[in-house]
Amino acid sequence: MRRSLPLLLVGAALSACATTAAPERPASPVPPPAAWRTAPPNSQGAQGALTADWWTLLGDVQLNALVDKALARNADIALATARVDEARALSRAAHSALLPTVDAVAGLQGSRQLDAFGRSYESTAEQVGLRVAYEVDLWRRVRDLDAAGRASLQASAAARDSVRLAVAATVARAYVGLLSLDAQLAVARQTITAREAGLHVITRREGAGYSTKLERDQAQAELAGVRRQVPALELAIARLEASVSALTGDPPGPVARGDDLLALLKTPIPVEAPASLLARRPDIAQAQDNLIAADASLAASRAQLLPQLRLSVSADRVFTDALPDPVALWTIGAGLAQPIFNGGRLKAQVQASEARKAQAAASYRGVVLNAFAETETALRAVDALQRQESEIAAQRAAIAEAARRAKDRYRAGYASYLEQIDAERGLLAADQAVIQAREARAVAAIDLARALGGGWTPAP
Repeated sequence: MRRSLPLLLVGAALSACATTAAPERPASPVPPPAAWRTAPPNSQGAQGALTADWWTLLGDVQLNALVDKALARNADIALATARVDEARALSRAAHSALLPTVDAVAGLQGSRQLDAFGRSYESTAEQVGLRVAYEVDLWRRVRDLDAAGRASLQASAAARDSVRLAVAATVARAYVGLLSLDAQLAVARQTITAREAGLHVITRREGAGYSTKLERDQAQAELAGVRRQVPALELAIARLEASVSALTGDPPGPVARGDDLLALLKTPIPVEAPASLLARRPDIAQAQDNLIAADASLAASRAQLLPQLRLSVSADRVFTDALPDPVALWTIGAGLAQPIFNGGRLKAQVQASEARKAQAAASYRGVVLNAFAETETALRAVDALQRQESEIAAQRAAIAEAARRAKDRYRAGYASYLEQIDAERGLLAADQAVIQAREARAVAAIDLARALGGGWTPAP
C-alpha cells in the first residue's frame, strides 16, 4: 500500500498537468473585406494602430481626467470585474477535477456487547485515516470541462473590457455634449445682449418718431424668444453633468471643462485594415470564447454517456481497548460505471449543449457582421460630417454678412425692421448649426474609435 498510494497520486498529477493545452480559436465566420468602402481619415495623415488611451486624441486634459476616473470608479465596470473574479473561481473549480481528492476521516465509536459466556462488556474504538479518490479521464470529459471553464473566464474578461470601452466612449460623448451645450448657451447669451441693445435703440427711435410701436413689440418678442432658450439649455447641462457624475462614481455636481469644441480632435483616428478588426474588438473575442466554451461543454456532455473509471485508496488506523495494539487497515479499489437508464437525462443534456453551441455560433457570426457594419458606418459618418461642417461654416459666414448688411440698411432707413429680424434669426440658427456640426464630428470620431475596439488587445 505504501508503494501504490504515491504512484497513484503522481500519475494523477501528471495526467492533470499534461492535458491543459488551450483550444484553437475558431476562424471568423465572415471573411473580412479587402478594404473599407470609405477612405479612413488617416489615409493621408497619421498611420498606425489605435492605442488603448484613444480618448487622448481629442486633446482635452479634463476629458482625460474624467475617463480615467470613470475607468477606476464606475459601478458597471466594478460589476463586470466581479463577474471575472467569479469566472476565475469557477475555472479553478473545474480544473480541480483533474486532480485527486484527499480527505481526512476520524471516527469514535462506543459499544456494549455480550461475550460468549453471556457477560456484558463495553468497548471504545477510534479510527483515523485518509481517503484518496481519482477519476481517470478516459474520454476527456474532465479536461473538456476544464477547457470550457478557461474559455468562459476569457469570455468574462473580454466582456469586462467591452464595458470599459463603452464607459469610456459614453463619458467622452457626454463631455462633448457638455461643451456643445456650453457653446450654445454662450451664443444665446450673446444674442440676448445684442437683442437688448437693439431693443434700446428701437425704443429711442420710437420716442423720436423714427420707429413704430410694432417694431418695438417685434423686438421684445424676439428678445423673449431667445431668453427662453437659456433655462432649457441650463437644464440640459445640469442633466448631462449628473450623468457624467454617475459614470465617474461621484454625486451630482459640476463637471470641469477644458477646451472648447473647436480645439477637439486635432489628430485623426488611425484606422487599420478590416482584417485587423477581428482581433481588436473585445466583443468579438467574447463571442469566440463563448463558442469555444460551448464546444467544450458539448464534448463533455457526450462523454457522460461513456463509462467512467474511478480509483480509490483508503488507509486507516484503528485504536480500540479490545486490542492491545492499534490496527492498520487499507483498501485499494477501482470502479467502472456505465450509464444504462436515466430517463433520457444525459441525452437531453447533450441536445441542450448542441443547442447552446448553435446559439454561440450564430452569436459569433452576428457580432462579426455588426462590427464591420459599425465601423463602415462610423467611417462614413466621419467623412460626411467633416464635409458638412465645412459647408455649414461657409453658410454661417454668408448669413453673418447678410445680417450685417440688413442691420445697416435698417438704420439707414432703406429696409424694414422685419428684414433685420429675419437676418438675425438666420444668424442665430447658423451659429447653433455650427456648434452642433462640431459636436457631431467629435461624436462620430468617438464612435469610430469604439467601433475599432478602442485599441483593445487580448490579455496574454
